[in-house]
Amino acid sequence: MANPIQPSFKLLLSHPAHFFALGFGSGLAKKAPGTFGTLIGIPLYGLIAGLDIYVQLTIISILFLVGIYFCDKTGKALGVADHGGIVWDEIVAIMLVLTIAPAQWQWWLAAFLLFRLFDIWKPAPIRQCDAMVKGGLGVMLDDLLAAIYAIIGLKVMLWLSTLI
Repeated sequence: MANPIQPSFKLLLSHPAHFFALGFGSGLAKKAPGTFGTLIGIPLYGLIAGLDIYVQLTIISILFLVGIYFCDKTGKALGVADHGGIVWDEIVAIMLVLTIAPAQWQWWLAAFLLFRLFDIWKPAPIRQCDAMVKGGLGVMLDDLLAAIYAIIGLKVMLWLSTLI
């Protein structure tokens, strides 16, 4: 790949794939773009929250699949496959985590914090997957795994809340 470049407003608007991969502009944040991207995913999930769970999962699956293309194209344009400014993966992953969270702000906050924890920490096998799978699929896959860890953590918290 070429020398990496910083994402810009010009790049954001140069192609629809960049617009989505850079999270509608949230990926342009100088600090913590992944956190800003994750925050964008919360109201986006709100748009589908009232739909049947199977419809939600179908929409999220489609967003995941198109995300492979968005992230691959934008990674190539930036010169880094998994540039921090690419946040479509965080957007889609938090939407998946929210499918199992009760519709209460406390649970959505817990979902957000758990996802960010696992996305940043990258425990095994996330780190290994991130190192082995490259391109758009690799970008999307490590966040899917972080989402699965967050879902497990949230399920444990929900179960524990029934014991109290």
